[in-house]
Amino acid sequence: MQLSFIKNIQFTKLIKADGRLREFNFRRYNSGSTPAIFSVNVVDNRDNRIIFEMQKEDNTWKITKQPLPQWILENENNFHECIEEELKASS
Repeated sequence: MQLSFIKNIQFTKLIKADGRLREFNFRRYNSGSTPAIFSVNVVDNRDNRIIFEMQKEDNTWKITKQPLPQWILENENNFHECIEEELKASS
């Protein structure tokens, strides 16, 4: 019986979005057979938690199709950079 371990990755980054610093929480789903997916969550101005997913497509982390506020969509490139930095640091 062979065991394989996939390292759990969770981190938080402060990113300026919609004119203020917001805390974005990233968590990688541990599934060895499917492409890596990160769950990202953030709180909006009314203290509602917004949760969305990012998946790697063509070497770029992209937000999966879902209705999101514009201030999140505008920061997709920043999220990509944060994920890549964390993956490099954790390997």
